[in-house]
Amino acid sequence: MENHVPSNKTKEVNIDFGFDNTFACQLTEFAVPCSAEIVPHPSLIKINRKLARELGLSVDALETSQGTEIFSGNKVPIGAAPLAQAYAGHQFGNFSPQLGDGRALLLGEIVNAQGYRYDVQLKGSGRTPFSRGGDGKAALGPVLREYLVSEAMHALGVPTTRALAAVTTGESVYREVPIPGAVLTRTAASHLRIGTFQFFAARQNTEMVKKLADYAISRHYPAVQDSSNVYLDFFKAVAKAQALLVAHWMSIGFIHGVMNTDNTSISGETIDYGPCAFMDRYDPMTVFSSIDLHGRYAYAKQPSILAWNLARFAETLIPITDTDEDRAIRLLTSAIDEASSQCQREWDRRMCAKIGLNSNNKNDTNIISNLLELMQEGNADFTNTFRHLSDALRKGKRSARKQFQNPATFDLWEKRWIEQIKKEPISMDTCANQMDQINPAYIPRNHKVEEVLSAAINNSDFKLFENMLALLATPFDEEKGHEEFAMPAPVSSVPYKTFCGT
Repeated sequence: MENHVPSNKTKEVNIDFGFDNTFACQLTEFAVPCSAEIVPHPSLIKINRKLARELGLSVDALETSQGTEIFSGNKVPIGAAPLAQAYAGHQFGNFSPQLGDGRALLLGEIVNAQGYRYDVQLKGSGRTPFSRGGDGKAALGPVLREYLVSEAMHALGVPTTRALAAVTTGESVYREVPIPGAVLTRTAASHLRIGTFQFFAARQNTEMVKKLADYAISRHYPAVQDSSNVYLDFFKAVAKAQALLVAHWMSIGFIHGVMNTDNTSISGETIDYGPCAFMDRYDPMTVFSSIDLHGRYAYAKQPSILAWNLARFAETLIPITDTDEDRAIRLLTSAIDEASSQCQREWDRRMCAKIGLNSNNKNDTNIISNLLELMQEGNADFTNTFRHLSDALRKGKRSARKQFQNPATFDLWEKRWIEQIKKEPISMDTCANQMDQINPAYIPRNHKVEEVLSAAINNSDFKLFENMLALLATPFDEEKGHEEFAMPAPVSSVPYKTFCGT
């Protein structure tokens, strides 16, 4: 891998992010120093002021023209060490030994006042040695989608990368037709992926795999450093984080859409929001991604894909887990099985809590299973069904039944459910309040997201983006006048499709 520096090399500006760049210093074999491509007329769309302050950055400095130049890639802040990270990955089950950041640059790492370390990365900043024939640019639509959905996920309590800023570039990118270009600046606990481990494992370089594992342990899972089998317990920690993450996704109806190993983070955060979407009407086999022709990453298949991805991760760690290969395989396989069980237990716990049942016994999980069956049969909206259940406890209203094509079947379930609720050691009002704190009123409804993107792309109008972003920041609080954002998409004969946005 050779250095890649565009002819118009970016310049440093006098804004200090306080970078502490461990990846650039310690893992030089896993990246290529690289500069962003100059864009003609960058313009700031949005800066995440709250996140900037959490990172210890000066909002006043970043909302200047110099800040816009940084977020476009035209200039770099003091101490930045821009680089494109290397990784491999299984994409729809097929292995690619070299992928890497084809349109992204890691600027550096920030340690905030609480001691948490974050990557700061530009996405859509131009070609790198890993671009594989692509232009390395990002279109405005995918940038705004990732900004909206990642911030919505954060507000919903889901571990995720986050959007720090978005800018337009003043140039067009070509995806069949010209589309306005943009750059997203995002933060992450790190951008280490299962695919990062696969990069050197595929080259049978165990020394580099061990070096990466030691770095990941120090950065993300220091508690396992004194373990009797450090690398096995490291694997278990990653597997648990991912298991809890996937269960959390599914409890809010989220479908990642492209759970490739290069999109599975070591930190346990949601990363890469290309073809993601939220379900409207409940169907366990829901698929939105236009390229997922066989439903590999359907809603209900996400736990099994997680186990498959973890198996690929485990393969990279076999040589350093135990000197006896067969024993290493047995230990890692057992850990994968436990992660699958953890995912199921977390799913059961979250789903029972969504209907106010916290004993998590078999009867509770049966009630959930019955409800989901009725929702599928009745074409009930996932988010609204759970949100409106609390009305029956607090207000005596029966709003949830309106979600079902045949409400009579729901009525029988509701009667059984309320009898079970009465056994809980809290009042029905308290139970309803607790349910409203975990069942959102607002999610990024797909048709509303498309309205936002259309206004921005076609009319350079970002008011809808701002309005939706503000509403999604408090997803559990209903606001009068915003009822349309809680409505499912109109019934259509044309299934909703999402695209990777590359």
